[in-house]
Amino acid sequence: MKKKGILTIVSLFLVLSVFLSGCSEEKTGISESKGDSKSITVLVEGGSPAFKVAKETAAEFKQETGYEVKIESVPYTGVYDKLKAEVASQAGAFDVATIDILWFPALAGGLLPLEGLVTDNVKNDLFPGLIEGGSYNNKVYGMPVWTNAKNLIYRKDLFEDAKNKADFKAKYGYDLHPPTTWDEYRDTAKFFTRDTDNDGKIDLYGTTVFGANNGDAVASWLDHAAQAGAKPLVVGEKGKILVNTKPYVDSLQFLVDLLKKDKSVPPGALEMASAETSELFWNGKSAMMLAWGHFYVPSNDPKQSKVAGKVGSAPMIGGAAGIGAVPGPWYQVIPSSSKKQEIAKRYLNFIYGKNELFMKTLGVAARKSVFEHYNSKKGFEHLKPLMTTLSGPQTQNRPSIKEWQQIESEALIPAVQYALSGEKTPQEALDWAASVIKDLLPPQ
Repeated sequence: MKKKGILTIVSLFLVLSVFLSGCSEEKTGISESKGDSKSITVLVEGGSPAFKVAKETAAEFKQETGYEVKIESVPYTGVYDKLKAEVASQAGAFDVATIDILWFPALAGGLLPLEGLVTDNVKNDLFPGLIEGGSYNNKVYGMPVWTNAKNLIYRKDLFEDAKNKADFKAKYGYDLHPPTTWDEYRDTAKFFTRDTDNDGKIDLYGTTVFGANNGDAVASWLDHAAQAGAKPLVVGEKGKILVNTKPYVDSLQFLVDLLKKDKSVPPGALEMASAETSELFWNGKSAMMLAWGHFYVPSNDPKQSKVAGKVGSAPMIGGAAGIGAVPGPWYQVIPSSSKKQEIAKRYLNFIYGKNELFMKTLGVAARKSVFEHYNSKKGFEHLKPLMTTLSGPQTQNRPSIKEWQQIESEALIPAVQYALSGEKTPQEALDWAASVIKDLLPPQ
């Protein structure tokens, strides 16, 4: 969802986006003595779905267990900073936290393994890769609260217009429909890029390309690398660097072609990511966007979107290897320094049982059963295509390595920008990135 993700996730509703845990007085390795206060402290991102659900369910949890839920909310990066400090100090300041998938490698050493909570019933109700995403070194540390991936969100009114259908068929030789392949996506984006008011300036673009200086640009490009056959992503077994091989080069070239050759995206791509893309789409200035699945919800909200009621959703496009995307899940974790681990575990189970609330708050959840319950409801038309994307053959997590955030910021973000700006070819940019990654990884 950022933000990563969800990233990152985006202005207004999406800042939610791009995003808590368990109970009993039994003793563990860390005491839960009678002198302890009857409360647990939950760390969440302020204003996020995790904050809203924690606040909404606090009274019920206290009624059920006798434990008050104290919520500490901080900005997105503050969650990581506070947990990192907790891992170092072992102060026992927090009993539960909701974290981004990207943080597990750095925090796992200070988290409580949750194998006993992640039962077969839990696993069978989760999308592929969710357990793996909350694990590190083969131990499960996270209970999923929601997952997300980019889908195709498009203007139904434009795609269903009779003249557009006829003109597209005449130009490209096949029927206009939400694109499913790279070639169809390029054709459709070119077709809808136009001057609609005849003032000599383009005022409707076919789509967008993420090129901003953040993780959105990397996740977006890696979606396409996965579609082109990349697996695993960026770094393989024994630290083998894969980032300058064919799937990565082809996918970066695909984005460069949309920008430079087809000119079907706004020229300011280096300043655009989720927030800017969604704003463009909501204001009726683009025909399509590849955006986090839940962005469909505000797209149909008249208070947020000028094209409300005219929006459709379809699965992520596919490349040579099929549909693929990089998910952006968030998880509940328990710091191993918590002095109330058993009540924290009960809280994790409690919130897992309330997974439907994340669907109502954000437009996505973690459990397949929740997706299936909502996918036929009005306003949740994005769920069926999102389920297709999340189950895609090439959908996969970013590598679970401690160096990932450094690799992303020091190698991958600059490489994408080098290619999109024209400073380097995609191959040159990724050869450069490979050399930077080599220096960041430990010797093999």
